[in-house]
Amino acid sequence: MHYDYIPITHRLPLKWPQRKRVALIITINLETWDLVKDTDKPYYAGGPAILPDVLPGDTPDFPNYTWREYGQRVGAFRLFDMFDEMRVKPSCTINAVTALRRRPMLDAALARGCEILAHNYEQGELLSNYAKQPAKERDVIERSLKVYEQAVGRKARGWLSSSLRGTLNTAGILAQNGLLFYCDLMNDDQPYLVQTPHGPIVSTPYTNEINDFTLLTRRNHTTSEFRDILIEELSELYKEGATTGRIMNVGLHPHVSGRAYRIRALREFIRYAKSLPGVWWTTREEVASWYLKNHESHIPTGGAAGGSRAQTGKPGARKKSAKAQRGRTTSRGAGK
Repeated sequence: MHYDYIPITHRLPLKWPQRKRVALIITINLETWDLVKDTDKPYYAGGPAILPDVLPGDTPDFPNYTWREYGQRVGAFRLFDMFDEMRVKPSCTINAVTALRRRPMLDAALARGCEILAHNYEQGELLSNYAKQPAKERDVIERSLKVYEQAVGRKARGWLSSSLRGTLNTAGILAQNGLLFYCDLMNDDQPYLVQTPHGPIVSTPYTNEINDFTLLTRRNHTTSEFRDILIEELSELYKEGATTGRIMNVGLHPHVSGRAYRIRALREFIRYAKSLPGVWWTTREEVASWYLKNHESHIPTGGAAGGSRAQTGKPGARKKSAKAQRGRTTSRGAGK
């Protein structure tokens, strides 16, 4: 896979439908973890722990496991109730085992007509573990997609890897399986195309920055600070969106944002967002479908001045790209 390096200043203005400024997507990650793993190495569960001394995978870690499980038993449903109150539909991601072991969370999302993305098989099984074993990575992805189709009743259109830990093969495997978009890349405020051997796939950027794991668990912001950060982010993107459209994703986890004392932050943020007429309350699938039809008016085929190829699995392509970039730089320098 590869994508082009084209800074936002070298793109044409992105014009969302109905002249909206910011595509706002609030994502609830409906995740499920194994209690134990067949390993004596520390078990990274695809997210932060509440207690720092992580145990070996073959030893039950009940404090951390049940802290996360709170979201499955209580937090997710508190979040859904709040979204109902605010008349907003969140986007949801599900691990395959969420559909198999924690079905009521999926049912709650389906009953509300929420967008649902495939999100790996089990949250602690990272695709990056199989970076040098593409057949095993493909097996994880395709088993996840099979469970998704059986549980949701339609084929998956989008994907988010557990902990965003994909490989150079991930985008191609997804494209080959007919997916429209994926969310592992966190490098932009706008969608763009990622090229794969099986055709393009749309990157609809996720974020670990505007994310409750980072803001509440890792940086320990208060409820009011969390709200203020979300409002500040949207406020600035909204100003910028008058010139060229932006995406804002808010990443939520039910065991973190679904605590009673944190719900206020989301309610007040949504109230602010609803006061802005240029906010596009949309889904990633809607964004990706629109972008696939309209990308030429944003980043024409062949890129724009100052662009260069990035992130390819082919060393020769990287060398060629670097040479071309040096040529452009030299050319501009000679003109001064």
